[in-house]
Amino acid sequence: MNSGLRRTPLYEAHVALGARMIEFGGWEMPVQYTSLIAEHRTVRSSAGIFDLSHMGEFYFRGEDAEANLQRLLTNDLRRLAPGQAQYSLICNEQGGIVDDVIVYRLADGRFLVVVNAANIDKDRAWIEARLEGDARLDDRSAHTALIAVQGPKSEEILNPLTAADLAGLAGFHALETDVGGVPALVSRTGYTGEDGFEIYAAAEDAARLWTLLLEAGKPYGMVPVGLGARDTLRLEARLPLYGNDLSEKTTPLEAGLGFAVKFDKGEFVGRSALLAQKEKGPGRRLAAFVMNERGGAPRYGYRILHGGREVGSVTSGTFSPTLEQEIGMGYVEAPLAEPGTELEVEVRGRARAAVVIKGRFVPGQAKRA
Repeated sequence: MNSGLRRTPLYEAHVALGARMIEFGGWEMPVQYTSLIAEHRTVRSSAGIFDLSHMGEFYFRGEDAEANLQRLLTNDLRRLAPGQAQYSLICNEQGGIVDDVIVYRLADGRFLVVVNAANIDKDRAWIEARLEGDARLDDRSAHTALIAVQGPKSEEILNPLTAADLAGLAGFHALETDVGGVPALVSRTGYTGEDGFEIYAAAEDAARLWTLLLEAGKPYGMVPVGLGARDTLRLEARLPLYGNDLSEKTTPLEAGLGFAVKFDKGEFVGRSALLAQKEKGPGRRLAAFVMNERGGAPRYGYRILHGGREVGSVTSGTFSPTLEQEIGMGYVEAPLAEPGTELEVEVRGRARAAVVIKGRFVPGQAKRA
């Protein structure tokens, strides 16, 4: 019986593979197929395949498309060559994060903005209310499938399926090509910290493309991967999750995303508020920490303490299958976000020792631009 949740074009394929399905942002999605830890470790050692078709795809065109996106996003589109992508943010007038997105300058002068699944309707309404001049937003989310192949063997797996020069495709670059005869946009991006690709295709081609990729990956031990391992992989890579680590109540400067805010490009929504915060300094910052005491993983909302005093709260936490240790992130008073700071996290009613780290929990293998 249909649960009333949205389903991707690959829903039946997930059920056939025995996936455990859950609700995620209004979608019915696979959380795992076999075991979260096994799927996670396979991505780190070989490759995994992910259904990301719940994500949103907004295409922009028109003479004023670039000028509008420059005003609505925090990063600088002028830095993008055709076929190149960048991480950016949509902020409100107070500097709060409406969404974090990936923006592509396509070869024909169009732009593609990829938004988070739970924010599709919100983002579309927010952007359309602020478009000016000759700029049109074409929401192709319902007509687009997105499949990711992530892991150190991803290039080897994809190579036989396309004539494109994948070895020459730098990180955060994309090209239009065929994958097993399916027209697609292939991007060297991902959300795991590993090298890999995200493949955009028409929704009606999703099942065929999924099957082709699964078959190509079999000799390498590639497996389908659910949302559970996707979350542990992204947290090990210290990548933020909208709705947990990012929201309209957090700013890019608090979240450590200042690299995606270009104050010198000119006016953009939220610039004045963010500039004032930059000059004063954020009162809190997102810190990454490892737990030095066993007793359970830190979870969203758990209190973070320093010397017995509450100084923040956890936004993301899990058991790291790579480190075999509990890890997490959370906003704390700015001085306490410095690497080496000793904290406590209240887990199951007891304060347990933690320490703030610098950089990623697990070194990334993603190919850089």
